[in-house]
Amino acid sequence: MSKELFSTPEHELFRETVRKFVEEELRPRAREFDQMGCIDKALYRQMGDLGMLGLRYDPAYGGAGLDWSFSAVLHEELGRCDNSGVATGIGVQTDMATPALHRFGSEQLKEQYLVPAIAGDMVAAIAVTEPDAGSDVSGIKTRAVRDGDEWVINGSKLYITNAATADWLCLLAVTDRDAGYGGFSQIVVPTDAPGFRYELLDKIGAWGSDTGQLYFDDVRVPVSNTVGDIGRGFHQQMMQFQDERLVVCFQSLSLVQDLWQKTREWAEQRIMFGRPLAKMQVTQFKFVEMLTEITAARELAYACARALVAREDATEMISMAKIYCCRVAHSVADGCLQLSGGYGFMKESPAGRAYVDTRIARVGGGSDETMMQYLAKQLGF
Repeated sequence: MSKELFSTPEHELFRETVRKFVEEELRPRAREFDQMGCIDKALYRQMGDLGMLGLRYDPAYGGAGLDWSFSAVLHEELGRCDNSGVATGIGVQTDMATPALHRFGSEQLKEQYLVPAIAGDMVAAIAVTEPDAGSDVSGIKTRAVRDGDEWVINGSKLYITNAATADWLCLLAVTDRDAGYGGFSQIVVPTDAPGFRYELLDKIGAWGSDTGQLYFDDVRVPVSNTVGDIGRGFHQQMMQFQDERLVVCFQSLSLVQDLWQKTREWAEQRIMFGRPLAKMQVTQFKFVEMLTEITAARELAYACARALVAREDATEMISMAKIYCCRVAHSVADGCLQLSGGYGFMKESPAGRAYVDTRIARVGGGSDETMMQYLAKQLGF
């Protein structure tokens, strides 16, 4: 199998740093994080000290000033941490809740919220999905009504990763009901604000991250907490989604690439009808088929990253990658579960965990159908 695309000496040094962190700090505690239902917040500070939380951000705020190729390396390695919930929680911090703040936030907001997020002293969450609005972002109902120099926020958000651990939220709210797509704004909301509360949800997988429903009952924050211009929130969130979707691709593919190897090793030891399962032609063909799918999907994800490094518009390609890479990831997880037999249906089985954890990738960050609807419009249908 080909080496990773981004393999300059600088990339390899960074990859070694992330891989060591994953091997020493995340993998040994993977099941512990399941029991906790979240990642230990101290690990964010460790990652901040290692320079992992602001790779593409301005060094003036503690970032590394690098390009998307280093983010690809980061999420490839995090995808192998044996706990997709943990990888997702970290991905929210690095590429889902903070990009808009870095691109459009005021100096005050960056100093108050972005700098500590990059340092790992604060944990962030992205608050968009609602009980009646998921992939259809335009359907959100949470409102922020201006009262002098403050926003008064009422409503709720659902399926929010880092719900319990977040110190602040990048909230998308309706600020003008009559302005269509120009009636949404992104607002930074500290979670210690009076009137805010959350309830944790019981998921079927990704147990290492805390996911919950958020409630806003007359929550007041300064209007100066608006990210960018009032009324530009929808457009800013659409840009932010591109980072999220590509992160999901890299993490999901690394998870199943690692699973492929574990399943092969298991099949080489599993004896059926007097010989190892891996010696049966039907099994060998399945492994070849799965590896081919992984390789093709990774090349598509790499093409997206290359386009972003070149500062090209990769929106359409990322939408395609989101569909294809996440479908491949779940298909491979399903194939590995099948090869694992009854063991694959156990919670402790890598294949069983991956089967559940890769399924959400086809929903979160924009469902397959939403991606296809967007692409169909771009194609003139």
